[in-house]
Amino acid sequence: MSRTFAYARVSTFDQSPENQIGEIRAAGFDIEPHRIITETISGSMAITQRTGFSRLFEKMEKGDILIVTKLDRLGRDAIDVSTTVAKLEEVGIRVHCLALGGVDLTSSAGKMTMNVINAVAQFERDLLIERTQSGLARAKANGIPLGRPSALSPDQRTEVKDKLQNGETISAIARHFETSRQTIMRVRDHV
Repeated sequence: MSRTFAYARVSTFDQSPENQIGEIRAAGFDIEPHRIITETISGSMAITQRTGFSRLFEKMEKGDILIVTKLDRLGRDAIDVSTTVAKLEEVGIRVHCLALGGVDLTSSAGKMTMNVINAVAQFERDLLIERTQSGLARAKANGIPLGRPSALSPDQRTEVKDKLQNGETISAIARHFETSRQTIMRVRDHV
């Protein structure tokens, strides 16, 4: 007989997972309290590094059902969510997402939904890369310097070169300008 589990995650301590648990119950799932796992952890943390989810995964067995309110509860991005759903499916655990109409993500319809979501996410990443590259090319064509601004002004770089020619050590010069040795070495090597 399959058991039903719920996973609810919030990002900060001033948030409460109770809203997610309430949504799951309102959708008609009566889950025993010991099968509800909640945790407060950033969504940017990979699911494999979440202690609450790891505990949940250890409790679940083939045939069990996992309920989440939204896909982003399962991972930090579409790839992370897909990997998690595939890992759960491999073990025989079905995953239902309320935000997608309660569809079982391990079913044929759920897999199609995940494929569409992944395709859209990949498309958005590609568009972002294209826009970034285009913006960088435009800035470069307009003579805008790219990258991090230099830690030293042109006058300071000249002074660094003078100090090096006068035999001062790299460490002493770095301390004088309150910068790293690497910054001084870059000035030295960029002669």
